[in-house]
Amino acid sequence: LANLLENAIRHTAKGKVTLKAESGMLSVADTGMGILPEHQRRVFERFYRVPGSPEGGNGLGLAFVQWVAGAHGGHAFVESVPGEGSVFQIMLPG
Repeated sequence: LANLLENAIRHTAKGKVTLKAESGMLSVADTGMGILPEHQRRVFERFYRVPGSPEGGNGLGLAFVQWVAGAHGGHAFVESVPGEGSVFQIMLPG
């Protein structure tokens, strides 16, 4: 969760970051630059960094998020619209 919040803050220079927790689901939404579709499917790969993203990070944070979610029987995924922001969610079995 900390990694998702740090990423959202880093990618949202001026805007809003929202954290939501519901039964079996955690989400972090931002109003940042968003992620192009061709990069969305790769953001959970180890060492992958979206070209042109702000400095910082080594491309391991989201891979770790996916690994931890999987270790608990869940899954992490992203929904993003370029220019509007992103929503990262962690779904866990109920």
